[in-house]
Amino acid sequence: MEDVMIHNLVKTYNKQTVKAVNDVSLTVRKGELFGLIGPDGAGKSSIFRILTTLMLPDSGLASVCGLDIRKDYKKIRRIAGYMPGKFSLYQDLTVEENLHFFAAVFLTTVRENYDLVKDIYEQIEPFKTRRAGDLSGGMKQKLALCCALIHRPTILFLDEPTTGVDAVSRKEFWEMLKRLKEQGITIMVSTPYMDEAKLCDRIGLLQAGSIMSVDSPDQIIRNYPHRLFAVKAEGMSRLQQVLRQSMIIKSCYSFGDYHHVTLQEETLKTIDGSELTERLTNVLKQSGFIDVEVKSITPGIEDCFIDLMKQS
Repeated sequence: MEDVMIHNLVKTYNKQTVKAVNDVSLTVRKGELFGLIGPDGAGKSSIFRILTTLMLPDSGLASVCGLDIRKDYKKIRRIAGYMPGKFSLYQDLTVEENLHFFAAVFLTTVRENYDLVKDIYEQIEPFKTRRAGDLSGGMKQKLALCCALIHRPTILFLDEPTTGVDAVSRKEFWEMLKRLKEQGITIMVSTPYMDEAKLCDRIGLLQAGSIMSVDSPDQIIRNYPHRLFAVKAEGMSRLQQVLRQSMIIKSCYSFGDYHHVTLQEETLKTIDGSELTERLTNVLKQSGFIDVEVKSITPGIEDCFIDLMKQS
């Protein structure tokens, strides 16, 4: 059973000159943690605003828990929790006041649904009398999640919830999402961080408003069509230039301390797999590089994203 169904969704801006959402179709299954992965400007927030009934699409269909976004928007707002990318709680209200306010909006109380937010709220309870605007980024994030959950939603939409927070807070947040999923809540989350993709059951890779692939993170990695190498040597800038100019190199891009490299198909056919790293190493040493390191590696989600982006 699907809790989110999107079919041929289109949304444009600036008198239809900018296509933010370009014929997107996907589903999110009941009880799933689904990630919408893409860089800034890919269309993630537009999709979330449409699904939470804050904005209408130009065309296409979408439903949340079987409810149509156009006809049943009031019902969707009662069963959905939404945490926008920008902190949108009342900055002059305290932590406690914000939580009680959002409970009252949904005609419920903090006490009635406290069991759902207890694990999260206990982390910010020492600051319950502090104004929301004075909280750290990680604490704001936890308060916003509490407020999105306080009416016990069936489905939770989180738009870039970990953007701009420290690595420890990011890890804690994803652990919270895992516990919420175990309670049966369907979660749809967007993020520009490729490393967070592997924490989802399934992901949709989004670029320039279009879906490039929807599958489990492991399956997307298995579908990567090339042998991938990590290459490092002294003088990384010149190394990249030499690699990109080489006839045997298909692609080369920087990735942390290494350049990630794929080879032309003709090269792969003529050189035995075990000899490829040795061949690359010798080519670079002959070009004057020292401390050369070449190793065959397993691609990550970011490598898959870059490859799919080139194909599209």
